[in-house]
Amino acid sequence: MVWAGRRRMRTAIVGAVLLVLGAIAVATGLLPVPEAIELWDRVWPILLFVVAITVVTELAAEAGVFTVLAQQTARWGRGRAWVLWLLVVVVAALSTVFLSLDTTAVLLTPVVIVMARHAGLNPLPFALTTVWMANAGSLLLPVSNLTNLLAQHSMGDPSPAAFAALMWAPALVAMIVPMIVVFVIARRSLLVRYETGEEDGIEDRVLFWVSGAVVVALVPLLVSGLPVWLPTTIAAVVLVVLFLVRRRGVVRFGLLPWQLVLLASGLFLFIEALHAAGLGTLMATVSGTGESPLALLRLSLTGLVGANAIDNLPAYLALEPVAESPARLAALLIGVNAGPLITPWASLATLLWHQRLTSFDVEIRWSRYMLLGLIVAPVTVVLATLALSATL
Repeated sequence: MVWAGRRRMRTAIVGAVLLVLGAIAVATGLLPVPEAIELWDRVWPILLFVVAITVVTELAAEAGVFTVLAQQTARWGRGRAWVLWLLVVVVAALSTVFLSLDTTAVLLTPVVIVMARHAGLNPLPFALTTVWMANAGSLLLPVSNLTNLLAQHSMGDPSPAAFAALMWAPALVAMIVPMIVVFVIARRSLLVRYETGEEDGIEDRVLFWVSGAVVVALVPLLVSGLPVWLPTTIAAVVLVVLFLVRRRGVVRFGLLPWQLVLLASGLFLFIEALHAAGLGTLMATVSGTGESPLALLRLSLTGLVGANAIDNLPAYLALEPVAESPARLAALLIGVNAGPLITPWASLATLLWHQRLTSFDVEIRWSRYMLLGLIVAPVTVVLATLALSATL
């Protein structure tokens, strides 16, 4: 718990520094005030979603929802760690494709951590699986990623089936390559047998069943077309009221991810300042033109660099004007979706995932995460882009 508290404080300090730098950019005119206000209009729903979904997952975990799900999944693994891991791979892929990468990062991560601990296994390979699948696996359908929805509009609003027909090959490659890497680096932890151990009882069945029902109801609402902050906020309020009635001591200020909100706010403002300083223009200049394999690789790798430098969403928006065809838009999506596996700020899903790890006292150093990402991200993007080119 001590290291977790220190990690949260470092997160808050970094966020505060970035906010100050962003404020300086606004004060000096580098980032015009109207653009900063427009940024706030885009960002507040995201931040509210982060707060609400964190409260939901924390309280659902307190009610035992994730523990029961983890115990059931562990039974399905039949004592073989690699079978259990494959189940996580499949569930993470389905969750990402049909429910979005943020849903996988927030809702699946607690399940796999509790599941691994229940089975006496190292939780890190399972946690790494969720975050890499959440990002790299978000290419197949428009709903899988916000960048896909933006690209779908630029493509002329093709149907989900038509979108998938264009993206199926790179999506498949982008799912497989990171999972191969996870298995190779964690094979000693996965090629073992486990015992599920004793099952934990449910302390309060009312809390368990109502919390479970709220989570089950929330999942389809996240892809219903409603602004995601709306159903998550309602779900958070319902659970807070429920816990105030039945287990008041759980409801505390510490449920709120204020350190992550501070970091995300600072990142958004600082990144917008960099964008105003011309970083987006520079990226567009180096992305090239054409639809040859090399041209598509140039664009997707530019997207990879941009996503890890300034976050995947602003990187996509900066490069969209030079991705003037469906093929080039698809290559750009490969770079900004499958590429953000290196820096912590490359996607909001990664920040949400890490916040879940911290809340469950699971440590992974950013230095190790970035080193692994430097290995897997370029290989994934290159192979996925070549798969796209081969199927055009």
